[in-house]
Amino acid sequence: MYEIITRHENETKALGKLLAEKLDKGDVITLDGDLGAGKTTFTKGLAEGLGVKRTVNSPTFTIIKEYEGESFPFYHMDVYRLENSDEDIGFDEYFNSDGVTVVEWATFIEEFLPDQLLKINISKEDESSRLFEISPMTSRLEKACEEIMNDYVSNRYFQPADDNRNSKI
Repeated sequence: MYEIITRHENETKALGKLLAEKLDKGDVITLDGDLGAGKTTFTKGLAEGLGVKRTVNSPTFTIIKEYEGESFPFYHMDVYRLENSDEDIGFDEYFNSDGVTVVEWATFIEEFLPDQLLKINISKEDESSRLFEISPMTSRLEKACEEIMNDYVSNRYFQPADDNRNSKI
């Protein structure tokens, strides 16, 4: 697992944008964390990094929003309203597509998620700081996370989490 702390909203968006540079068609990213943790803020940065020109906001009531990126589609899911539901609304069509899919509140649809994905848990450290716990489930995404950590440390974009949290740096 990789841990990164962002100190304000702009850093959270920048983290998403940096991750977008490492993604490829078919990648699935899951985002979990409390309300207000920064899932949608992170997703906005990711969308910007993928070249999405439209305004990105949470699809809480529509569940899925589709956007066109520069190289491939971007699918944004907010499955909060599916808590305690076993309804499959065609998740596989998105997870096995030629786009990148982000799923907010992914724990609510765990049984539908693919095995190969990037898990991100976001928690509030304080009013403006966020802790990102990032778990890649493929070797390619593991390499991407290593590159992101190197970018953070060398460019001082963000603050790596303390060593006593067992961060990979």
